[in-house]
Amino acid sequence: MGAAAAFEDDVDADVPPDVAVWAIVVAAGSGSRFGGAKQYALLGGRRVVDWSLATARSVCGAIVLVVPPDRAGQPEAADHVVAGGATRSASVRAGLAVLAREVSDDVVVVVHDAARPFATRSLFESVIAAVRSGADGAAPGLPITDTVKQIDAEGVVTATLDRTQLVTVQTPQAFRLSVLRAAHQGDGEATDDAALVEAWGGRVVVVPGEATNRKITTPADLSEPS
Repeated sequence: MGAAAAFEDDVDADVPPDVAVWAIVVAAGSGSRFGGAKQYALLGGRRVVDWSLATARSVCGAIVLVVPPDRAGQPEAADHVVAGGATRSASVRAGLAVLAREVSDDVVVVVHDAARPFATRSLFESVIAAVRSGADGAAPGLPITDTVKQIDAEGVVTATLDRTQLVTVQTPQAFRLSVLRAAHQGDGEATDDAALVEAWGGRVVVVPGEATNRKITTPADLSEPS
């Protein structure tokens, strides 16, 4: 069985979605490094965003898809489609605005980058379970295998960091909705939502990530994981 077929089986297995979990799938980027809107590139017969939506749908009861403003009126396999903002954080807030009208603070919200089409259902379930076990937020993480050095503006090494205390993080990331709303008040900016929750004072835990859950950045990343 090829990677795409195996991945589709994982996405489409007959497991009912959880109505108490909502997803915000962020697909509003311009794809400047990719050379175009990478979320609409084809992968295994589907658009990249379609893979991410299908996996989110297999777990979450409802989905808010955040898209570029010129695509906000186009039909998608989501419950709500809204225009994103100038930054990733602004786009997440556009999705949160929909949840403010639709649900109460006791739901779990999963934020996922559409450009990570290889994330599995089990990874979604892992971050959701961590939040339901008491965390304010949860993110998948992978250990760092390379030596990491800190440098100054001139490229001179100022420190060698202890990589045993470091991880690289991915999406999907899950949060208590009330916490994520509070963390986004003040229109803060960060490269992921976990950073905003951390700055707000929330407790974010890391669950094991997936090496195959790479982010599409260049056209070469569209090859399927083995």
